[in-house]
Amino acid sequence: MALSPPLVIGVGNRLRGDDAAGLLVAELLQGRLGEGAVVTSGGDATDLVILWEEADSVIVIDAMVSGRVPGTVVRHDVAAAPLPVDAFATSSHHFGLAEALEISRALGTLPSRLVVYGIEVEATSLGTPLSPRVVDAVHRTVDEIAAEVTRSATAG
Repeated sequence: MALSPPLVIGVGNRLRGDDAAGLLVAELLQGRLGEGAVVTSGGDATDLVILWEEADSVIVIDAMVSGRVPGTVVRHDVAAAPLPVDAFATSSHHFGLAEALEISRALGTLPSRLVVYGIEVEATSLGTPLSPRVVDAVHRTVDEIAAEVTRSATAG
């Protein structure tokens, strides 16, 4: 049985520069994937668990701080292995994505397919604009996710 099209969730904070990357990816994908296929979240763990609890397939995009070069994009299949918490530990959400994933895993409500795209940030101070490397990464991520959604729609 084929999975339903993935729900795409963009996570972030518009007021903190590069932390808005996931939100921007989601906004750009809305025009390509259609209404209802993409939502946004401030990153609160409870909000995320509620958003994906009924979905079979989910793609989440969030900013990360892992020490990589700013603008690096990492794709992680959460169903295969836990999210590397250290990459998503520095967060303006306090209790956010990594915790939401493990809460869902413990409750048995983790979608059967959940992929996280992390975009390495450069500047997240209050009021800073998105950095050029992160803007470039946002556009690459939009293209990659659109292609992934198309592949999943034609497979199965």
